[in-house]
Amino acid sequence: MPEKRALITGITGQDGSYLAEFLLEQGYDVVGMVRRTSTVNFERVKRIQDKITLVTGDLLDEVSLINMLREYRPTEVYNLAAQSFVQTSWGQPVFTGETTALGVTRMLDAVRIVDKDIRFYQASSSEMFGKVVEVPQRETTPFYPRSPYGVAKVYGHWITVNYRESYELHASSGILFNHESPRRGLEFVTRKISHGVARIKLGLDKDLHLGNLDAKRDWGYAPDYVEAMWLMLQQDQPNDYVVATGETHSVREFAQLAFGYVDLNYEDFLVQDERFMRPAEVDLLVGNPAKAHEVLGWKPKTRFEDLVRIMVEADLNLLKEQYR
Repeated sequence: MPEKRALITGITGQDGSYLAEFLLEQGYDVVGMVRRTSTVNFERVKRIQDKITLVTGDLLDEVSLINMLREYRPTEVYNLAAQSFVQTSWGQPVFTGETTALGVTRMLDAVRIVDKDIRFYQASSSEMFGKVVEVPQRETTPFYPRSPYGVAKVYGHWITVNYRESYELHASSGILFNHESPRRGLEFVTRKISHGVARIKLGLDKDLHLGNLDAKRDWGYAPDYVEAMWLMLQQDQPNDYVVATGETHSVREFAQLAFGYVDLNYEDFLVQDERFMRPAEVDLLVGNPAKAHEVLGWKPKTRFEDLVRIMVEADLNLLKEQYR
């Protein structure tokens, strides 16, 4: 059996797919958990599907998690699975709590029961800061979540700390600020912009409807961020880390750059739409990644402008392929 085996929940998502690729490069045997549904989308992992092992399990069912850990005996578990779209959490608050909050408890408990030496990573979120009480946000900034998703992530974060302290587990939380890529789902605003810009440029659409254009976020590139996850589990002691760029940009700025990349003026195509406003908005998120810099030696490699360009280019190529 390989010395290093990682189990990734949520492997078919953006972060899971990039993390799987990164771990394969590090020589890991990679096991990915997928839910048994009729519509699992393997698009993001299709290029590595023959190199990884996919197994069925569910964060709603602790027995399935215990059996999975017993059968595959991972040395590291990366818990990335969740109901991870903020907007959806308003319409499905109970389901969001079951997966994004209690799902973490089930996985931690499975680790405790099967093998306390397994190193555990919890995907925490900058949405936990919500209505921020200080700028920039760091590991000690109090949480003030503004959505059912943010509330659920706070629970997941604190239960990870609780199991670490109660059972001496090597359990770490990465408080990741927004990280984007061409693999983002179309429901996320950055991908909605890059895809919408590509469609308008190719004559497939005439305008782009968005919500709050003045919301500001700390946006990084997802492949840079999965390395930080891995680095946390290589430390002698578990801990929690903010992973961010330390820069903030508005939705309007993202759109302006994206349209500019294809020589269009965003003001000619952008429509502010009330339907996409949140009941409780998070206006400004910007992280202080000093601890990740100092302890992990991690720094983001990709500039904001390059992130926007990468995403628009990818969507132009995707649509040209679809419509050629």
